[in-house]
Amino acid sequence: MNQIEKARSFASLHEKGAPLILYNIWDAGTAKAAEEAGAKAVATGSWSVAAAHGYGDGEKIPLDLLLTIVQRIVSNVAVPVSVDFEGAYGTTPEDVSASTRRLIGTGAIGMNVEDRIVGGDGLYDIAAQSARLSAIRQAAEQAGIPLFINARTDLFLRESDRTRHPALLPAALERAQAYAAAGASGFFAPGLVDADSIGTLCRETALPVNVMLLDGAPPARTLGDLGVARISHGPGPYRTAMRQFRELAETALSGG
Repeated sequence: MNQIEKARSFASLHEKGAPLILYNIWDAGTAKAAEEAGAKAVATGSWSVAAAHGYGDGEKIPLDLLLTIVQRIVSNVAVPVSVDFEGAYGTTPEDVSASTRRLIGTGAIGMNVEDRIVGGDGLYDIAAQSARLSAIRQAAEQAGIPLFINARTDLFLRESDRTRHPALLPAALERAQAYAAAGASGFFAPGLVDADSIGTLCRETALPVNVMLLDGAPPARTLGDLGVARISHGPGPYRTAMRQFRELAETALSGG
């Protein structure tokens, strides 16, 4: 498949009730392993990519290095590649448009873009984030690529008291509606684990909903029944792999 075909294929994998499962990767090696395991697409996790290369999360990894990593991933797998692009490496519509063009140039066909202010406090207001999303969509259209823009809200991640999450649903739905109008392809609500709230979000927004499989979240089959269209694993795979590596290293270094 060429880049356009990969983008269309990736979009078609987002089905309510039959969610696309993404076991998030962080380099070309893990991308290839996921593909060999049967993944229909691969997606990076920003935390994992940064940690694997000695950086903290929050766009600490330089954009040039990130794009090199993405290019190597795209070059080593045949499946579509989506990138956790954090805040799209810019604050203004002009900045995110420029970084989006560069990301598309790697061969990637999708991106996560979050509404928290990277390096700042709080979230972008709806108008500002919608303008940023519109600029990303325009950049993709100018490049001729039907980029899958997974609009992430950090409303739930920012609220550590999960009992308060249902009260945040109206705000999340308002953002989902605005982001859809601005050109988003999907709506990502990491941190939300309450089954009733997830079901409401899936019913009340036209966009395919992405949730992250965190401790306390329903299992994948239940998430599908609730209407989820995409399940991410976030930094979990990286943490598991590093823990296993450390245990094996300890055994080897002890002469065991």
